[in-house]
Amino acid sequence: MTRTWPIALGIYVLMLPVTAMVPLLYPLTEGRYPGLSDLERHLFMSAHMAGALLFAVVAGLLSDRLGVRKRLIVPALFVNGGVLLLMAWPWPYGMQLLLRFIEGCAHITVLSLAMTLAADRAPRGREGGAMGLVGGALSLGVASGAVLGGYVGAETPEAVFFLGGGLMLAAGLAGVWILRDAPLRQAPQRLGQMLRLALQRRALLVPYAFTFVDRLTVGFIISTVSLYFATVLGFDPTRIGLSMAAFLLPFALLTYPAGLLCQRRDPVVLMAVGSLLYGLFLAGLGFASAQAVVLVMALGGVVAAMMFAPSLVLVTRLADPAQRATAMGGFHLAGSLGFMLGPLVGVAAVALLRALGHEPWPGVFLLVGALEALCVLVCMPWLLRLHRAGVVAPASGRTQAG
Repeated sequence: MTRTWPIALGIYVLMLPVTAMVPLLYPLTEGRYPGLSDLERHLFMSAHMAGALLFAVVAGLLSDRLGVRKRLIVPALFVNGGVLLLMAWPWPYGMQLLLRFIEGCAHITVLSLAMTLAADRAPRGREGGAMGLVGGALSLGVASGAVLGGYVGAETPEAVFFLGGGLMLAAGLAGVWILRDAPLRQAPQRLGQMLRLALQRRALLVPYAFTFVDRLTVGFIISTVSLYFATVLGFDPTRIGLSMAAFLLPFALLTYPAGLLCQRRDPVVLMAVGSLLYGLFLAGLGFASAQAVVLVMALGGVVAAMMFAPSLVLVTRLADPAQRATAMGGFHLAGSLGFMLGPLVGVAAVALLRALGHEPWPGVFLLVGALEALCVLVCMPWLLRLHRAGVVAPASGRTQAG
């Protein structure tokens, strides 16, 4: 843990400005640019994830090719901070979306390579604890950011840009002095070789599929659900932030124990069961009253930890050390694609139900919750194969499926 905690702390800080904007989605879009459509408001979140989608794999491939992490992480932190400060200026909305795109590129570069560096520094067979710690830090940063944004931006929404920009610049300066690359156990391979090897490890497609659906639902929560809280339930930014934190805090606190549990129990089973329970939470959220939202969100956070940590552990165990950044980049690519599509799926489902003459609530929640069950059903043959292959074993001689 001593090798990983500085990286985990950096990931915590990295996530704060990302979700600080979630409870402020309506004032940062409709408030600053009156007359935006539902789609245009949702694009504020999707633009960020489009940049993350582009750089999720590019950063990992480049890092593996060069054999370094720090020399890419630190410049990306400075870019992230500078772009956040620029977003405080009243640019045209199209320019704001472009800045959000660039922010997403820089953010995912730092996140993907920082998580890879944590895996690099973890002792062999102890990946579960390392991934649980950084996953918990990520989730705690997400939870803290939601609360922080609701308070900081309650009067002046643009304040979150100054807060986030300052934090990223400070993190960049700290990274110059604190971060240290770990020696790779194998020489970095050429780009073409890494791509071929990543494609050959078909077992990685299982955690990729789960993180795609899981992050799609998160994209739905931070956009459609945030707007639902504001426009249907009448929540103000502070209450939206607290509702999001009710989900994210249990998620954060239980991610590390879930990672440790993966060292004793099969992560495949934990991931599948957690996903089914998470789908039930999403479906039920649409039926919750305003008074019950916090309780339902808290229960959702508990089951969310059961699926997030195991998927991270599976990626680190299924990938060779020299391709680990590439594999983690693919994991974040799948997640970023889901995150980008989540707001679009949400607004499309709302529009479809209205076009069919139905009220969108709670039907939208039922549709999105069903995606989790569908993912488990479709992946069941591969889940059984991984379970029988014994990827649960953390020892160096474990079986690699696929």
